[in-house]
Amino acid sequence: MSAQPQAQQPVLLREDRDGIATLTLNRPARMNLLTTEMLTALQESFDAIGKNKDIRVVILAAAGKGFCAGHDLKEIKALGDQAKIAALFTQCSRMMMSVQNLPQPVIAKVQGAAAAAGAQLVAQCDLAVASDAARFVTSGVTWGFFCSTPGVAIGRNLQRKHAMEMLLTGEPISAQRAMEWGLVNKVVAADALDGETLSLAQTIASKPPGTVAAGKRAFYRQMDLDLPRAYALAGEVISSSFAHEEGKDGMEAFIAKRPPPGKR
Repeated sequence: MSAQPQAQQPVLLREDRDGIATLTLNRPARMNLLTTEMLTALQESFDAIGKNKDIRVVILAAAGKGFCAGHDLKEIKALGDQAKIAALFTQCSRMMMSVQNLPQPVIAKVQGAAAAAGAQLVAQCDLAVASDAARFVTSGVTWGFFCSTPGVAIGRNLQRKHAMEMLLTGEPISAQRAMEWGLVNKVVAADALDGETLSLAQTIASKPPGTVAAGKRAFYRQMDLDLPRAYALAGEVISSSFAHEEGKDGMEAFIAKRPPPGKR
């Protein structure tokens, strides 16, 4: 029996196991472009996962040699006028913000090239593990369309001069350089990528989910505040954590020298 043609397969695959949802971009022949169809599939998946209390962590992966080559320029060209193109980027921005707004941490598993909005997607994830074969580039400037929307996420991960170097030169950087600049957390050999990413996901999945969700939400909120308001928000969140059932259980375990509740 012949394999199902790729065009008939879902553009996005999902597998749930042990509290970890793995989403896999599934258009390898097209470098997993962020078409309207792909953006819609990602948005629907994030919306569903955000409501699922059984999911503790999300891994965002991709099929094939490349992670994601960004937007489909043929689709953008076919849209024609600015209003329709702007609607596509509004859809993409909403999906990107959904990653940050999820209560669950999202880990990008980057096995190959991540370009333009593909690099943006990596930057938008909470954490990223990359193969040493991965490359990252925001090449729009070379072709006359500055990578402004990728610059939002990249500029919030990298120091400004590093971000501007990527955006202004359009030159690719290695996985090692991406780690040095703050775009990814870890670089591993290609054959270790699956194991390292899963290990990181399992570590996070073992933590109290309410604490993780509140901590993620507060971290991003305080980053946009001045120092007094950031500390006020953080103080409110941490005091709430100590008063919450998860925090109470954890304090009792710590004081009694028992393992954390999730590791008993």
